[in-house]
Amino acid sequence: MACHSSSSRLRVLDTALVTPSGPSLPPSSLPLTFLDLQWIHSPPVERIFFYHIGAPHADLVVSSLKASLSTALRAFFPLAGCLRATTATGRPDILYEPGDGVTFTLAEYDADLSDLASDHHSRQVAELAQLVPRLGHADADGGAALLSVQATVLLPRGDLALGVTVHHAACDGAGSASFLHTWAAACVGVDQPLPPAPVIDRTLIAQPPGLYNHYMSNLPSTDEIEFVKMSPDQLLATFTLSSEQLRGVKDAVAGEAARRGQTPPRCSTLVAALGFIWSCYRRAKAETGDGAADPQSPTYFIVPVDHRQLMKPPVPATYLGNCIGPAIGAAAKEELASAGVEGLFTACAAIAAGIEKAVGSPGWETMAERVKEAGARGVLSVAGSPRLRVYDVDFGFGPPAKVEIVSVARTGAMAVAERRGGGMEVGMSLPPAGMAAFRSCFADGVACLSSSHSTHDR
Repeated sequence: MACHSSSSRLRVLDTALVTPSGPSLPPSSLPLTFLDLQWIHSPPVERIFFYHIGAPHADLVVSSLKASLSTALRAFFPLAGCLRATTATGRPDILYEPGDGVTFTLAEYDADLSDLASDHHSRQVAELAQLVPRLGHADADGGAALLSVQATVLLPRGDLALGVTVHHAACDGAGSASFLHTWAAACVGVDQPLPPAPVIDRTLIAQPPGLYNHYMSNLPSTDEIEFVKMSPDQLLATFTLSSEQLRGVKDAVAGEAARRGQTPPRCSTLVAALGFIWSCYRRAKAETGDGAADPQSPTYFIVPVDHRQLMKPPVPATYLGNCIGPAIGAAAKEELASAGVEGLFTACAAIAAGIEKAVGSPGWETMAERVKEAGARGVLSVAGSPRLRVYDVDFGFGPPAKVEIVSVARTGAMAVAERRGGGMEVGMSLPPAGMAAFRSCFADGVACLSSSHSTHDR
């Protein structure tokens, strides 16, 4: 289906439906588990993969992306279906029927990749949002689409912005990443082996009696999940932490624990990165007046924990669905906003304790209530993971120059990925004043790490 429209610098050239390759697949209905249900009202996950292509190759690249998407959907066919909120059983499900497919939009955009995908300056969310497709209705009965794709050629250079939007009720980050890596491998060609096929079986998730109905009655609404309301001038910026800087965080936390006479928290590389960002975030919030009225009140941090190997019985690593739960850390705003090592220690210790508790006892029965409470009191959450290897999503024309999670502008989350060259990168979305304060606190934190490292070297 052709579609020609324009919005300022964006021109939509064509919209097509890409269906799974090969013979028609049989109809399939996948009931949602309680772990899927927690995401039914969540905003979709919107990612952009930026690639250096060059104008002469753009048409060929788009053609290859369509054909390989069809191949990948053969294995990941539920993503071509729709989410039905109303069914005969009264429980929502994912329905796939022959002829279902994924909307693939082709567009042009007047912009330079170096401006859209910079690590050195903030970008307008409104500008990036045009590069990700929306999820519409997949059928006449109002079923919600689960996956949508937009390939935008950036003019005049002819580079590529590949926008991928996924409904979180369909799968978690591990499932989404598996699909992306399969799609990329299919695009490379026959000599590239495809990753293992996904396991599509929702009965693998053990559901304690009554838990599903409890979730149905206590699900957070869309407003409660969108923890931070996006401002019209919202910005998105990337902040990087090198492997050396993350080692510095670990050393600083261990040193502060020793000074306090405490057992040091389990400060993994991930905890070090998250704790550093959380402490900077809370200091920036304090500088802009957030939390000043009640500095001793708690604020929260949520990081997803993959429970595939923690479930009883364990769930295969290739399971396509949701198998994550929140690890919730809590600390007083004033303690987190403390400058130097004190705030950093508080943040890392709280996150490590939250992860330890979630791994040992996830507390599924109270999860919805705990997430609601965190959202009401103030929370910073995490989208993505360095384990997803988004910078390895290579369709045959090189790794991404940049990967963004644009949807963090609505959820208020921090976007986490592996850093090219080692370490981690974090995407933060804030209004201009908040971004300026956060950038200043981040720079001060890095300087403090460098100062501490220099002191230890003498």
